[in-house]
Amino acid sequence: MVRILVVDNYELWPRFVILALAGRPDVEIVGEVQTGLAAIQMATELQPDVVVLDIGLPDLGGIEAARQILKLAPKTKILFLTQNTSEDFVHVAMDAGAHGYVVKASAAQDFLPALEAVLLGNRFVSPSAIDPSGKRREDD
Repeated sequence: MVRILVVDNYELWPRFVILALAGRPDVEIVGEVQTGLAAIQMATELQPDVVVLDIGLPDLGGIEAARQILKLAPKTKILFLTQNTSEDFVHVAMDAGAHGYVVKASAAQDFLPALEAVLLGNRFVSPSAIDPSGKRREDD
């Protein structure tokens, strides 16, 4: 069973994650929180397999929350689900230890492949954020 903690302060996105995973009997949403500090606390207590984490959170940003989560729950994988398409944010997020980076505008097609990649120990970045050559896409 894959245990997932969802962290986003906008109610639509936790609902999206729950619906996207509804057909997966091998996945359990173990918690939902709305702030970075709550994410750290819940991840420490629950030790989820994956934290689906927004970058723009109240009280403590997602990138710093990810760093703290990985210190306290080092086996947890971080999958960012964010509006931010900045190449700088992608690099900072991945350098902070994230395994995946999904842009919310592309979540319908990218979320499940990203989760699969992360669960296999691979990395995933939405093509709408950055192309494989590492350069910013022209159409963004």
